Amino acid sequence: MTRQSFSTTTCLGKQSSLLEEDVITTPPPGGPVAGLPGFTHRYAEVNGVRLHHVVGGSGPAVLLVHGWPFTWTGWRPTMPPLAAAGFTVIAPDLRGSGDSGKPAGRYTKRDEAEDLHHLVAHLGFTEVDLVGTDIGSMVAHAYAAAHPTEVRRLVLSEAALPGFGLERLMDVAAGGSWHFGFHAQVDLAEMLTAGREDAYLDGFWSMMTAGRMTPAHREELLRAYRAPGGMRGGFEHYATLVEDGRAARAAARLEMPVLVLNGEHGLPQRILLDGAREAATDVRADVVPGSAHTIGTDNPGWLAERLADFFHGSGA
Repeated sequence: MTRQSFSTTTCLGKQSSLLEEDVITTPPPGGPVAGLPGFTHRYAEVNGVRLHHVVGGSGPAVLLVHGWPFTWTGWRPTMPPLAAAGFTVIAPDLRGSGDSGKPAGRYTKRDEAEDLHHLVAHLGFTEVDLVGTDIGSMVAHAYAAAHPTEVRRLVLSEAALPGFGLERLMDVAAGGSWHFGFHAQVDLAEMLTAGREDAYLDGFWSMMTAGRMTPAHREELLRAYRAPGGMRGGFEHYATLVEDGRAARAAARLEMPVLVLNGEHGLPQRILLDGAREAATDVRADVVPGSAHTIGTDNPGWLAERLADFFHGSGA
């Protein structure tokens, strides 16, 4: 058992500090989430994988999909105000991540999307509002492309979409990022980072959070990524990106409303926005004030209010 301290938001736009809470290293099924009243840890066997997820609130379902190198905890401060706005908030760990199963083999975005589609059905919902960030945006796009009539509205953030711009970011010869190719070599990446997880991940966390990650959040993420298969599971999200792009290009354009969000100090918005406009017919955009790449933790009050307005149809 470890000691953790988190800060969260209890109502739209208002932040409150939480006392230290005991956090059990492996969350028990049905157990309360420390520091998040009304939210529980759950597990579901879906699509051949055991998915850990956190659920709270009531009303229409909102599915929050995390990126790398994070887990569901990247949404933690945004979840209470979003639930208070009248939604059932579902934050899963993707396969290979956090406390979810880490099956062998490649993970296409369509595979990961099907995990989440089965999870939503398991929880009794036939429709969902989807929010993705980073790798989670790629999964959310695949979900919407595969099940367009079951996604009310889609939010994509802090990413580029396979098939719609990501390939430019992966091309180091054109100034793209080296890490896509390195992570895609799963065996090599796992071998070279074994026992050095903190040294490798700290650079990403520092850049993505603008140095604002709390020590408690860092330790929780290190617990997840130091666990057996934790780093490998994270790298598996990268191994199929070229295949994911081909699948995305073959899909029909999305017809549901799409909102593109980027942090004010996060990734440049243009590549995601241009890609979304290729992939969907009804696209609008906004910027999360003061936020870096980690929009779920950096300005949770603003984000929850903006999402609620979009999902209720009262905001552009």
